[in-house]
Amino acid sequence: MKKLDLKDFTIYFEGEIYNTNIYTFKNEFELLEDFYLKYSFDFVSKLDGNFAFCIYDKIKNLYFCSRDRFGNIPLYYYIKNEIFIFSTSIKDILKELSITPKMNKLALSKYIQYFSTFGEDTFYNDIYKLEEASYLIFEPKKELTKKRYYKINTYKAINDESIALNDLEKLLFSAIEKRLKSSPSTLLSGGVDSSLISSIYTKLSGKKIDTFSIGYSQYKNYCELSYARIASNHINSNHHEVIINKKQYLDSFYSSLEFFDEPHGDSAAIPLNFLLKNVKDFGVNSLLSGEGADELFLGYDNYAKFLKYHNFEKSLSKEQNSFLDEIISALQNNTKESEFFRRVVKKQNIYNSFGEIFNDIQKRKLFVKVPTFKNETPKKDFIDNMSYIDLKLWVSNPVLSKVYKVSNINSLQIHTPFLDNDIVKYIFSIESQLKMGDTNKYLLKKIAQKHIPNEIINRVKKGFNSPFNEWLQEEFGNSILETILEVNKQTQFFNENYLKHIFTLASSNKFKQHLYSLFVFSLWYKKIYL
Repeated sequence: MKKLDLKDFTIYFEGEIYNTNIYTFKNEFELLEDFYLKYSFDFVSKLDGNFAFCIYDKIKNLYFCSRDRFGNIPLYYYIKNEIFIFSTSIKDILKELSITPKMNKLALSKYIQYFSTFGEDTFYNDIYKLEEASYLIFEPKKELTKKRYYKINTYKAINDESIALNDLEKLLFSAIEKRLKSSPSTLLSGGVDSSLISSIYTKLSGKKIDTFSIGYSQYKNYCELSYARIASNHINSNHHEVIINKKQYLDSFYSSLEFFDEPHGDSAAIPLNFLLKNVKDFGVNSLLSGEGADELFLGYDNYAKFLKYHNFEKSLSKEQNSFLDEIISALQNNTKESEFFRRVVKKQNIYNSFGEIFNDIQKRKLFVKVPTFKNETPKKDFIDNMSYIDLKLWVSNPVLSKVYKVSNINSLQIHTPFLDNDIVKYIFSIESQLKMGDTNKYLLKKIAQKHIPNEIINRVKKGFNSPFNEWLQEEFGNSILETILEVNKQTQFFNENYLKHIFTLASSNKFKQHLYSLFVFSLWYKKIYL
């Protein structure tokens, strides 16, 4: 974090505030000082940007810390025996401590289920993460104050498609314009989101922009370079393809384990790290990326599927539900569908997140004793709820923490225009059935028709995937299981037979994300505690 020492304050800041110019301030430090003096703590709700900051008030002897609405930049803090340490990096906090804190088992439970920790928990006891859209106030000998300064409003005001499309297109142009840089560049996967951003960015900048894509030397089924080329040709960008092979992937795998503060289950971090290393070589400092579009515009096929489960639940009479409850145990097997059906019958939250890895039944098989935590209270509108849950549990945690760490280690800034304050506010004001439409990403695809080729819009959706399981299995083989079992022998967290079962499944390319999360955790634990 950058630091500015003033007479009455010391201000620590990282990120960018997009509406600094509107208030005629030269920089973020001037804005933070002025707003804090005028409006006290609640000024944070006026900010538009991606940021984490802390203001030390020398007069009042208090620390005021906050993060942006969606958690683009992390802020961790240690608090114990009146000692308060904060940083955007857990490693920096650990350097200040005489001993490494014990591991937080609750964080492990969250990570195993959802790719990363979320909420306040980190993998270390007494080290916490300030939640997105929140602030804290620390004063010695007083109780710590924490407040959420922003919540998504789901009040519906828009039910006309033409109005929604017109407004959203304007908001998207505005969001990208806020983030314009002198060297315009984008990450271009060849999907609707990144292609649309790249097209609008080209029109706004009036320049030939640089676009960057990654492909694989083997397992070309994971490769999307052909679609990225179509998008690049359409906007006439300076297009750069980065091809990663197995050795380069493994080198990047090892280095990524070093710069993450905690275990992180998103395997996409590895190719992203390799891609950004190459981006830096072109003299690029800032990029646009498409995070948040799938969650806001309902881009995952799962959304339509889960809506069917929800509607099925609503259609059941008490007698039908009671009958299904009697026979559900006999129907259970190891598929996702059987788990979703069980949730319907048992009246549990049907949708937990796009980023759910181990479900409840699998966790009970995995853990000797499951560390439990409270799930999110679902919103009444099921479609809103899926979108909201994914913004909170998926985007604000594994996705944005990955983007921050990987871009930061490569001295780059990645901006996410779909997560613009005004876009998020507007999208939740649109009637849910209108958002859902008759295809995934219905409204965004309608807008995209003006800007990108139909080949991109109508293509089958493919997430940012890689041959991570194939390459790790080829390189490490049985030593993956040996590492997991070695750590488990010390910790006794997991049931050994189920660990072996997961490894067997992953060897045939099933449950590969389950194994990856366990392997990454075990490597981290071995390094920190053994």
